[in-house]
Amino acid sequence: MTVLPDDGLSLAAEFPDATHEQWQDLVAGVLRKSGRDVSGPAAEAALSTALQDGITTRPLYTAADVAADGGFPGFAPFTRGARPEGGAVSGWDLRQRHGRPDPVQLNEAVLADLENGVTSLWLAVGAGGAPVSALATALDGVYLDLAPIALEAGDEFGPAARELLKLYEQRGVPRTAASGNLGADPVGQLARTGQETAGHTEEAARLAELCHQEYPGLRAVVVDALPYHEAGGSDAQELGCSLATGVGWLRDLTEAGLSVEAACGQLEFRYAAGADQFLTIAKFRAARRLWARVAEVSGAGRDSAAQRQHAVTSRVMMTRRDPWVNMLRTTVAALAAGLGGADSVTVLPFDQEFGLSDAFARRIARNTSTILLEESHLGRVVDPAGGSWYVERLTDDLAKAAWAWFQEIERAGGQRAALRSGLIGERIADTWRERSQRLAKRREPVTGVSEFPQLTEVAVVRDPAPVPPGGGLPTVRRDEAFEALRARSDAHLAATGARPRAFLAALGPAAAHTARAGFAGSLFRAGGIEPVHDPVTVDAATVGDAFARSGATVACVCSSDALYAEQAVPVAEALKAAGADRVLLAGRPGEQRETYERAGIDEFVVAGGDAVAVLTALLDRMGVA
Repeated sequence: MTVLPDDGLSLAAEFPDATHEQWQDLVAGVLRKSGRDVSGPAAEAALSTALQDGITTRPLYTAADVAADGGFPGFAPFTRGARPEGGAVSGWDLRQRHGRPDPVQLNEAVLADLENGVTSLWLAVGAGGAPVSALATALDGVYLDLAPIALEAGDEFGPAARELLKLYEQRGVPRTAASGNLGADPVGQLARTGQETAGHTEEAARLAELCHQEYPGLRAVVVDALPYHEAGGSDAQELGCSLATGVGWLRDLTEAGLSVEAACGQLEFRYAAGADQFLTIAKFRAARRLWARVAEVSGAGRDSAAQRQHAVTSRVMMTRRDPWVNMLRTTVAALAAGLGGADSVTVLPFDQEFGLSDAFARRIARNTSTILLEESHLGRVVDPAGGSWYVERLTDDLAKAAWAWFQEIERAGGQRAALRSGLIGERIADTWRERSQRLAKRREPVTGVSEFPQLTEVAVVRDPAPVPPGGGLPTVRRDEAFEALRARSDAHLAATGARPRAFLAALGPAAAHTARAGFAGSLFRAGGIEPVHDPVTVDAATVGDAFARSGATVACVCSSDALYAEQAVPVAEALKAAGADRVLLAGRPGEQRETYERAGIDEFVVAGGDAVAVLTALLDRMGVA
């Protein structure tokens, strides 16, 4: 160990080391001031956060929380990265997705992307994109020896792969220069559609053998975990399903004659990257560690156990209201995927949910990664989150939860059997129901949708995109419950010329009512209900006339608890006398509940309440279809 000379600048040298127990005592003291009488570990637990998969994050991590040794970058178990190098030549592959059905327009978009920083292409062909037969047109002018191609062809992966290989031959691309992925994904197709096509596994195995023998830069099979994420699955469920799918492919490919090492070399894993930065970093680190363990017990050598990863920014997190915020979400997701060690990153355009993205949206998507790499230099550091006690523990906890789910799938007969039996669909549905409750209660806020919505925003319009295959696992969005409410409001506006309204009866000075008036206004706007806050302040004598002028049928009283005790009863009575169909109060009633209810207050809206249920009931009473 190197002993550094005393430079006279020792930090905190005069102070004794603080203990964990002392920190807990300080936390307890602060909590007692807010009325929570806890001490010791209970004080720390009060500040902890429960995540999905039974994982809890704590407010403080120490060296005692160090998890399993992650090794070194580029070495098993590859937790710290599949590659050892950093520096200017490092970073991730910028892979842009294209799904335009018109091959000429697709070609124009592809060339524009390649000319402006994209380094590989992800092409949807067949039922979900351009015709397979038009692949040559779509790739006209593309240097196929420089730009890796990843295909997404669903049931048509065989014909699409043969068309691409023929294109390589026709254009004189050396087989050693071809790179990318042929996109064979029968298991993902089963998850998305609920259907299996006879012979597809064998066809995928033949493509894998061909790639292994003649195209060293091409992989044949994609292990796509996106269907499980997009159905509402947790990160551990997504990882566990990918492991079970990968193990199934190892069995299929080795039975077809490939070695375990060769089979590992034919798989590319595709995961979603979400806006939870640290959870996404941990997911990609845990995925490599888990797959290295699978490869080890399968008999693969260490050199072939590194997982090839393709990160795609989550569609579940994308919103249709205030879609510009999607740019921020995808930036965080791309950053997290890159820091987590993903080999390729696809940033979906912010207008993805409206149809075919325009040139501006694709430009922003590709420039997101370019800025992170070229201006922020994130590719110069390998595993920058490594060594963080928090990230290491989160990685370990997530890996253990995913491994337990993977083992359950294996006990059920493997991924295909678990999909056919409904086990995976049922578990993911349970997870999504739990998360939907958090979304409905705004415990997981969605900016521009459940928080800070804008009723006057101009809708984004795009050309329709090909309808993806369905029939298997559903696809969900975080905004779906609130989107349904907003759609009802939009239809009401179109039919009547006005949105449903709610009058904010603000009592007392601004300091007393602003917080709760702001809370109530945001709540109403999240359901497409226009809050009317005019005049700014009312009392029992003026509230009736103000309510009548507002054009609303619902009112919400907003102020401080002290003013509620003085004015809530006469104001509520005046609102009822003025014809208010329903009177709400922003805040908890405490011991005054019965008094307030006798005065005509029908409901109390509070932070943490079920906003979707409240807003749905209000729209129903307002006659909004």
